[in-house]
Amino acid sequence: MAHGAAALLPPLSQDGFPLGTDTMGRNVASGLMHGAWVSLLIGLVSTCVALLIGVPLGAIAGYYGGIIDDFLMRFTEFFQTIPNFALAIVLVAIMQPSITSIVLAIAIVSWPPVARLVRAEFMSLRNREYVEAARLVGQSNTTIILRQILPNTLSPIIVLASLMVATAILLESALSFLGLGDPNVMSWGYMIGAARTVIRQAWWLSFSLAWRFCSPFWR
Repeated sequence: MAHGAAALLPPLSQDGFPLGTDTMGRNVASGLMHGAWVSLLIGLVSTCVALLIGVPLGAIAGYYGGIIDDFLMRFTEFFQTIPNFALAIVLVAIMQPSITSIVLAIAIVSWPPVARLVRAEFMSLRNREYVEAARLVGQSNTTIILRQILPNTLSPIIVLASLMVATAILLESALSFLGLGDPNVMSWGYMIGAARTVIRQAWWLSFSLAWRFCSPFWR
């Protein structure tokens, strides 16, 4: 909620503004709570999209091997040769800054590690006894992949996905900080970037935002 007369208030200067107000008189504490929801939503959705891309590619490469594996891994390595942050900036700039473009950009730069992890798991499991037994009873390759091998690879995938959510939040914040976030949506990166413009007049705004943003990762 904006209040023009209360712009750039320091923390604890008035009741109802524990972290002060920004350049437009908006409550910084309320913005942080709303920005946390937006950042977490982007992190979760982009991670799910990255899994939808990386898991099938890694499963196919690891199960079939040979030429298919070589082609898919060279395709994966092409994305890994480009720095993630630089590629995300280019993609968002091309697609125009929005929540959708940010989610797609983060997903595109995040799926290669998933594909390589799933490929390695499939290569270690494709010759196990229960997989050979499934082949002997006539199960198709698709059934073996989905019902026999994939369930046994979920544990490392879940662990990697939890780390990817945190990385996605950091990427979204960095993009918003550079002005490539959705201008119609409040997020942590956008708030820090806006506070940077008034760091001489209200230094506490950048300090409190940076401390609040980084404290969960320090723990």
